Amino acid sequence: MRYNKIRKMDISNGPGVRVSIFMQGCTFNCKNCFNPETHSFTGGQEFTDETIQKVLSLCEPDYIVGLSILGGEPMHPQNIDGTEKLARMFKEKFPNKTLWVWSGFLFENLKGKKVLNYVDFLVDGQFVDELKDFRLKYCGSKNQRIIDVQKSLKEGRTVVIQECDVSK
Repeated sequence: MRYNKIRKMDISNGPGVRVSIFMQGCTFNCKNCFNPETHSFTGGQEFTDETIQKVLSLCEPDYIVGLSILGGEPMHPQNIDGTEKLARMFKEKFPNKTLWVWSGFLFENLKGKKVLNYVDFLVDGQFVDELKDFRLKYCGSKNQRIIDVQKSLKEGRTVVIQECDVSK
């Protein structure tokens, strides 16, 4: 598994000041993806235990409110084990900080994946260029949703906290 980059202080991928890691590798290849350099599974850098320790260290300051995991595709079968390990270690060390994940997979298609036990919010759905809207908060296109994962798991249904379509 590989990752593309780490942002030490990110204010665009989730609420507050966060650390963000962009996983390497995606097979969706969405038209006009904002991160096409993350599509190849051979690009970027090797994702190791040292990478996880670096991310956790960057999350330590009180002004960091959480971690965001994006891509590429963090839930791709080649990436999901590393994503789950990072998510688990993050929530064990920082139970009061939030974990946001972006995925082209729908929440309903990720049910049963252990990684969801650690995710607070999931922005799901592939980016659709024809539905792009720069006014959207945390989403790239109107078809995407922000899911409260822990509430969804507890209630046994998909709990959407924000439809990314602002025209509704």
